[in-house]
Amino acid sequence: MAPVKQLSDPVQIGSVRTRNRICIPPMVLYGHAGEDGMVTDAHVEHYRALAEGGAGLIIQEATCVSPEGRLRQDQLGIWAEDQVPGLKRIVEAVHGAGCPIFLQIHHGAVRDLSALSALEIESLRDAFIDGCLRACRAGYDGVELHGCHSYLLCQFLNRRTNRRRDPYADGLVLIKEIYDGVRAGTSPDFVIGIRLGAFEPGLSEGIGHAKALEAMGLQFLDISYGYAGEMDLTAPGDPKLSPPARGAAEIQKTVSIPVFAVEGIRTRADAEAVLAAGVEITDVGRSALVDPNWPEKVLRGEPAGACMGCRTCQWRIDPARCPGRILLRKKEEKQ
Repeated sequence: MAPVKQLSDPVQIGSVRTRNRICIPPMVLYGHAGEDGMVTDAHVEHYRALAEGGAGLIIQEATCVSPEGRLRQDQLGIWAEDQVPGLKRIVEAVHGAGCPIFLQIHHGAVRDLSALSALEIESLRDAFIDGCLRACRAGYDGVELHGCHSYLLCQFLNRRTNRRRDPYADGLVLIKEIYDGVRAGTSPDFVIGIRLGAFEPGLSEGIGHAKALEAMGLQFLDISYGYAGEMDLTAPGDPKLSPPARGAAEIQKTVSIPVFAVEGIRTRADAEAVLAAGVEITDVGRSALVDPNWPEKVLRGEPAGACMGCRTCQWRIDPARCPGRILLRKKEEKQ
């Protein structure tokens, strides 16, 4: 019988050893960057606080490989060399707190994959590779290619949105080219993983992608949703877990590299439930925004703040308006 996975257990991801099984997943800080995509003091202090809160791993927010690939004009970028020094400041702040950090490499989407020429795809490929190489030079421990949530690589992976009639009809071809380019330009210690849709369009395809990506050489799979409106969310397992968490548990059965689970993981009980389902690492996102010390408190057995599940995230509008933070502050004032 396999031993019970504990939140406090370290996990080996390639050359990186986490200090526990709690990962802060990528969450974009809208309103912090300017149109130049540069890191600000607010970014540095945000990630410093998360690292000091005891997380085992931080994956930095979606950072764009080209200005055209941004979701909004105030998103961080990694398309130019002059962005590297600012990104290095985040790395140094996080490493200073004893936490490893990966950078999520992102491109939003294009209107129609079929309209892209082979040269345009090669340009996008090279932008991903260059962004990853800049991340390495900035000191990140690794990168997470953004391959879900309807973004570019997700478009290529979902057979309902990729109707090309050339080798790129198989979305894995583009990812393989990106992986090979990054691996050729970095040391073996630099970790390369992907955020992957469990349902692309169904779980069987998600499992197939996961197995192929492991064989390709990728070192972790951070599982979430695939292309919006083109998914069958059917997955076995505990119905109390989110569909991507159930999908992640099924994927973990088929691969040996660490698989991360996400969505609706707000409390210690939630985190322990996804570990019990079989995955290696639990993503704790919005509760960490409410309480950056969530990992440390939970691992010590202390009460921690938690996301209240607002329909529109109030933290993103103004952290002072976040109901979870307000409740946490009131509890702390009574102590």
